[in-house]
Amino acid sequence: MQLNVLNIQGQETGRTVELPEDIFGLEPNDHAIYLAVKQYLGAQRQGTHKVKTRAEVKGSSRKLHKQKGTGGSRKGNIRNPLYKGGGTVFGPKPHKYDIKLNRKVKDLAKMSALSHKAKENAIIIVEDVTLDVPKTKTFMNILNSLKVGDKKLMFVMPEYNDNVYISSRNVGSVLTTLMSDVNTYDLINSEVLVLTESAAKIFANEEAEETA
Repeated sequence: MQLNVLNIQGQETGRTVELPEDIFGLEPNDHAIYLAVKQYLGAQRQGTHKVKTRAEVKGSSRKLHKQKGTGGSRKGNIRNPLYKGGGTVFGPKPHKYDIKLNRKVKDLAKMSALSHKAKENAIIIVEDVTLDVPKTKTFMNILNSLKVGDKKLMFVMPEYNDNVYISSRNVGSVLTTLMSDVNTYDLINSEVLVLTESAAKIFANEEAEETA
């Protein structure tokens, strides 16, 4: 899959990057994507929810009245779940929501998400962005030149750039991340994937190393 490299004015530079077909051209596995997203969202949950049982709430353990002979129902103590202030039956307890996922499944999910983006023509390669000073307006001008300023997008760089990161962090529709931190959930959650030229070439270099 060959894509043109655009400059920050949104014009073609005449350069191209070859993205490997075995990553961007495979048949997407939607179930693998589902599992990867489920794992990601589960890991975000703290799982600290907790309610008190009848053994933990305040209140006397004295039996309210004798078992028989009153004409009323049988009653234990005031911590009974039927009473106001009583304990909760079968309430939530702290537990983890993490699920285990094999590395091959996670890799397949990520490649499937990238393939979806390729099929939708939702991948843009832009020349490496370097800003002299952090400025959100300058960064937004670049996105508008690429015609994605109104899109929910993922901006991927090969390594951390302080000025670019600070310029983009106030834009709610933009997620700026490193190549090493790209995950399936963020790919699926974005409308457009914007790769800097250096980040895109990492895919091509990895493909060349595997072939050699």
